[in-house]
Amino acid sequence: MPTLAPVLDQEEYIEQAYFFHAFRQRQLEGQPSQEVLSRVHEEILSTTRLPMAIQFMATELKHTGLLGSAVARLPHYFTPFQAFVIGKSEEEGLKFSTDMALTVLEHEANYRSQEPTPQGLFIYQFEVLCRNRLGYDHGLDAMMLDSFYDADWREYLEVVRRNVGEIEFADLVYIRSEVYAQEHRARESTLTLPPVLFGEKEGKIARANRGRDPLYLFAALQRHLNYPLVPYLRHRDNPLSQLPTILAKLRELEQRVKYLENETRDRVRLNLPTLDDIKPVDLDD
Repeated sequence: MPTLAPVLDQEEYIEQAYFFHAFRQRQLEGQPSQEVLSRVHEEILSTTRLPMAIQFMATELKHTGLLGSAVARLPHYFTPFQAFVIGKSEEEGLKFSTDMALTVLEHEANYRSQEPTPQGLFIYQFEVLCRNRLGYDHGLDAMMLDSFYDADWREYLEVVRRNVGEIEFADLVYIRSEVYAQEHRARESTLTLPPVLFGEKEGKIARANRGRDPLYLFAALQRHLNYPLVPYLRHRDNPLSQLPTILAKLRELEQRVKYLENETRDRVRLNLPTLDDIKPVDLDD
C-alpha cells in the first residue's frame, strides 16, 4: 500500500495558507515563479518544515519547469491531493489556472489549521473536483492517500469513486448518515449497516437534496454546518467575458483615428500652394 501523507501540526497549515496566498498574489503582480520561490521562504516561520519544502520546489522548478511535479516529490509534507490540484493547473486544455489552484489550496490549508473534520474536508475536496471538472477517478485516488481519512473513510472514498456518476451524490452521503441508520434500525433491528460517517444534520440535508444539482447540497452544508467554501471562477471574474466590450471599444477608436487622419489629410490639401501662387524666379538676380 502506498505511504499515506501525514497530518501536520497546526502551524504548518497556517504557514502553508500564507505561502499559497503570497505566491498567488506575487504571480498576479507579474513576478516570475522562480523569483518568488527563491525569496518567499525567508518569510516563513523557521520552526516549520515549509521553508525547506519551498527551497526544494524552487530547485525542481528550475529543472523541470513544473510546480506540480515538485509538490508530488514531497509526499512526506504535501498531500497527493495538493499535488493533484497543482498538476491539473499545468495541464493544457483545462480552464483551471494556477491562480485558482493556489486559491483552492490556500482555503484548504486555512480549514485544516482550524478544527477540520473528515466530513468537511471530504465535501470541500469533492466540490473542488466537481466545480472545476478535474476528474473524479484520479482526484479521489489522491484523497485516499491522506492519513487524515481513516480506514473507514478510505473505504468510503473507494465506494464513491466506483459509483459517482451512477448514484446521486446526495444518496452517497445520505446512505452513510445517522439518519439513514436510524430509519433502517427502526424497520430491521438485525440489519448490518456500514459505518456511519455523516451525522444527523448532514443526512437530513442530503435527503432534502436528492434529485437536485449537487451544488445545492454543497451550498446547504456550507450554510447550515459552516463547511468550508470552495473558491471558483465566477462569470464576472472571467476577463474573457469583457472581450466583446473591448473589441467594440477598439472599433470605435479605430473609426475615430480614421476620421482624424482624413480630416488632417484634407487640411493639408487645402493649404497646398497652386501654380498661380508660385512666382517665377529671376535667375539674373
